[in-house]
Amino acid sequence: MDIGSLLLILALLIPVVLFIARPFIEQRATAVSAEEHDYSALLAERDRILDALQELDFDHTLGKIPDSDYEAQRTRLMRAGADILRQIDEYEGRTAEETPANDRLEAAVAERKAAAEPARADDELEALIAARRRTKITSGKAKGAGFCPQCGSPVYEGDRFCPKCGHAVE
Repeated sequence: MDIGSLLLILALLIPVVLFIARPFIEQRATAVSAEEHDYSALLAERDRILDALQELDFDHTLGKIPDSDYEAQRTRLMRAGADILRQIDEYEGRTAEETPANDRLEAAVAERKAAAEPARADDELEALIAARRRTKITSGKAKGAGFCPQCGSPVYEGDRFCPKCGHAVE
């Protein structure tokens, strides 16, 4: 190797080593206070509860959850969400009289539903299929036409695809 190659390697190696060693040299970490950590945890819990409420409402519209269970679970989630919103209000310095926590929680759930509507077009189709299947079964019009050759689940008359795996049955 000649001297030019060594200088070129050295010129590339020094910046790489400095870049890699920079975090060790600076040893500066961003410290988060306990109050900021608690506030962040409250915001995360609020988002979790809003997601749970949205999923609960959707499952209820599909008929997966009976009315009695739905009311109990929704009431429990609404209470937990209202408590979280009150704690967030304390951190932000708002008073409870400005807007009740339950109203703000309902507004947040409605806002999330509205934002998710374009993405839930398949969910609406799924709800229509579930409703049609329920009316067929309850009216007695659902006659078994056999079983799916792919997965073995029951297939009804008029079904062109298996309701479980989607395999064509005609």
